[in-house]
Amino acid sequence: MKTRIPELRKQHKLSQEELAFAVGVTRQTITSLECEKYTASLVLAYKIAKYFGLSIEEVFDFSDVEEI
Repeated sequence: MKTRIPELRKQHKLSQEELAFAVGVTRQTITSLECEKYTASLVLAYKIAKYFGLSIEEVFDFSDVEEI
């Protein structure tokens, strides 16, 4: 799943480690999200979006998700 996390981190001058600490995960988790190797849980997506003051949809791109 595509995310705006790298872009948002750069705008806020945050390292992966700083963001990871702020949302309670490891730096490796942030790296995996940015490389699209891992999809965030709903709780983690919420924490990241809330940290940046955005909605989940503004951070994560759901266009590739199949509709039911």
